[in-house]
Amino acid sequence: MGNGIGKTFVITSFGESHGNCVGIIIDGCPAGLAVTADDIQREVDKRRPGTWVLATTRAEEDKVEILSGLFNGRTTGAPVCLVIWNKDIDSSEYEKIRFLPRPGHADYTAFIKYGGFNDFRGGGRLSGRITAGFVMAGAVAKKLLGLIGVEVLAHAVSVGGIEAGLKTFNEIKENVGKNPVRCADLRAAEEMARVIEQAKEEGDSVGGVIEGIALNVPVGLGEPVFDTLEGDLAKALFAIPAVKGVEFGSGFSAAGKRGAENNDPFIVRDNKVVTVTNNAGGILGGISNGKPIVVKAVVKPTPSIAKNQETVNLKDMENASLVVKGRHDACIVPRAVPVVESMVAVTLCDFAMRARLIPRVIK
Repeated sequence: MGNGIGKTFVITSFGESHGNCVGIIIDGCPAGLAVTADDIQREVDKRRPGTWVLATTRAEEDKVEILSGLFNGRTTGAPVCLVIWNKDIDSSEYEKIRFLPRPGHADYTAFIKYGGFNDFRGGGRLSGRITAGFVMAGAVAKKLLGLIGVEVLAHAVSVGGIEAGLKTFNEIKENVGKNPVRCADLRAAEEMARVIEQAKEEGDSVGGVIEGIALNVPVGLGEPVFDTLEGDLAKALFAIPAVKGVEFGSGFSAAGKRGAENNDPFIVRDNKVVTVTNNAGGILGGISNGKPIVVKAVVKPTPSIAKNQETVNLKDMENASLVVKGRHDACIVPRAVPVVESMVAVTLCDFAMRARLIPRVIK
């Protein structure tokens, strides 16, 4: 019942971590958009673990297949169905802990909600694996947003307590792909990698913060009072399994500021109304104000760790303990960066289509 998001550009997610496939259906995509499997594959490849020693050893090819909605290289206006087949599956470790819910995971809540009928392998439907579909949808959304000049980018700004320095949009764009941590501050990226390596050696994990930025967003996107721009962006970001916090602009730090410090003064520049600062993160009253959209998502440490943890045996209703084995990332922040980028793009695309800034037929 809760597998879709959007009002005009609607995406519906399907699949499980150790099932046959994961994928996405895009309904409402305009006809005439030029898009290929390679366009989508480039985005999906950013999410793959690659050969980094600290990433999961699950070696999925993640090859994108387009099942419907495209003909002769352009969208037809019909639902676009995109799928990735799961091939490198090993469920043996999950079978062993079938009734031992992993702390920090959704094993227990899913077991109760679905009466034990849920696919528990690798987290099933609630695994980060399903975000591959989010990235496929994001690839299409980014191409649509490009038609109106909107550009979306994300990068890691904090990992394991290591904070990245401030960088310009162009610096982020240039540097984010130069290191496996996907951080624009190359010096901080080296420190982040060391922290992740240390956690891995200790059988533990670390989390971090990802910043999403959107440039050239038109003034007026957002539908108050319940479909506010930041409200829908937050909802989209919280659909990413590991995200536990979202803030816009100055965010939580605004609680310690005075109004004179946090307000963004208006001025006229080049015959346009703009703000001097961007503490609002590009959104006022749930509506885009023309400044860059700036949003941060907090990503928790990977719950699957090689340390002994207390749990319960749901079958015998007794206390128990377990050490999670299998193939896991010591930090999922790097792989979540393109997912955050994609969900920001999907949400902005939906609002741009609601505002009729993107036509239903592209010529």
